[in-house]
Amino acid sequence: MKICMVSSESVPFSKSGGLADVVGALSKALASLGEEVLVVLPHYGFMTHELIPTDIEHTVSLLGSEERVTYAKLSEPGVEYYFVQHPFFTESKGIYGPTSSSSYEYNHLRYTLQSKASLELLKILGWKPDVIHAHDWTAGFLPYLVKRDPSGFFEKTKTVFSIHNLAYQGEFSRLDLLETDIEVDPLFFVGSGPKKRANMLKTGLEFADTLSTVSPTYSKEIQTPEYGCGLEGLLQRRKDDLVGIINGIDIDEWNPESDPLLDYSFSIEDISNKALLKRQIQEEFNLEINADVPLFSMISRLVSQKGFVELLEGEVCALEQLLATERIQVVVLGTGDWELEKKFTELGARFENLSVNILFSNRAAHLLEAGSDFFLMPSRYEPCGLNQFYSLRYGTLPVARRTGGLADSITDLDEDPQRGTGILFDSMTGHGILEAVRRALAWWNRGRAVIDPIRKRAMAYDSSWTRSARSYQELYRKTQGGFTK
Repeated sequence: MKICMVSSESVPFSKSGGLADVVGALSKALASLGEEVLVVLPHYGFMTHELIPTDIEHTVSLLGSEERVTYAKLSEPGVEYYFVQHPFFTESKGIYGPTSSSSYEYNHLRYTLQSKASLELLKILGWKPDVIHAHDWTAGFLPYLVKRDPSGFFEKTKTVFSIHNLAYQGEFSRLDLLETDIEVDPLFFVGSGPKKRANMLKTGLEFADTLSTVSPTYSKEIQTPEYGCGLEGLLQRRKDDLVGIINGIDIDEWNPESDPLLDYSFSIEDISNKALLKRQIQEEFNLEINADVPLFSMISRLVSQKGFVELLEGEVCALEQLLATERIQVVVLGTGDWELEKKFTELGARFENLSVNILFSNRAAHLLEAGSDFFLMPSRYEPCGLNQFYSLRYGTLPVARRTGGLADSITDLDEDPQRGTGILFDSMTGHGILEAVRRALAWWNRGRAVIDPIRKRAMAYDSSWTRSARSYQELYRKTQGGFTK
């Protein structure tokens, strides 16, 4: 098959989150399975890769202007990358805004231009895709543009639209929609009256041939009012066209046998060096050096989605209760909401068994994943999640809320002691988190003879992208054959 990916970001060129990991890894995995893959990305001004200029040039119509677009490219085995060059991107300091916490006011124009330019590029190349895979709200107009294209070039092309996080939808005013110079369809909109707004993600959901999201459980959750972000009715209507495919990870980068960021390696056959990495963590993060004390790590953006409000709320919060009453060590690594950073820092100053590090370090992230005993992920929602995969890969048992991809990738030890790989809990409260950690401690207290086989079982979990890519291959074939409409 000929598969065209269109995304606002992809490793190794640009990244703000998990979307970039998915597009980069999935493209390579599909190529390794024999598919022909072309990826279209913006050429952002901050990118440092040396790209090859092309002589491809054309214009894209926006209201009252014809915007000149050029392209650069880069080839990797099985994957061709093309980069849309326009001042919207080349003069930008960030992907979606000048900082991680701000957005460009004209994002609707930036990504409309990318979608239009992507289709024009394919025509110029004469590259007729069997499937165009559009990723997240920034490519939301693409399925509509494919269906409305008057040239006939995409007559046999089907579209797949992937939701990576339903909370981000690309909403803007009806007046702004006029600037895109797209023929308006009533299905573009959410709300009514003065609150009626164009919604790029909704457009993708309405017009794509098939829909996907990043885990089976999340595909069901987003059909409910709790997780549907106002689009649950549409997703219920299209449930027969919606598939949840769990992500994978780069198993070469996250490999306990060859991780270059670790001073010690270990394997599923011999995990003894994991203890040396734990000791290294205790030394570097100023914790008591004691192999018998269970070590929990948390690596995350410090935001409400990740469950930190519930962990830290109350006069005596759940984390404080754990630190004061249990034989436990906790390391926190990440940045985010200032109030959450402040609360963590205050607790870190009071408790010697808590190490708070308001920073991001790739080396520290690998060390904590590899050397910790448990990894705590009390997320309110998690479309897929990645850290549970890293944890399983290194035999660090995840303690997580039963939501999204966490529910799909972790088997609870108490519910299935013979196959369990971690702890899952349901109650999104401080008490729920507290009880989950105490259940993990109960398993720890059974001793190494019990814990080590569980670690090895966790390490055997298949988190590779090859598994996920085969599921996408099946989705593409079904899309070509036609889902129920």
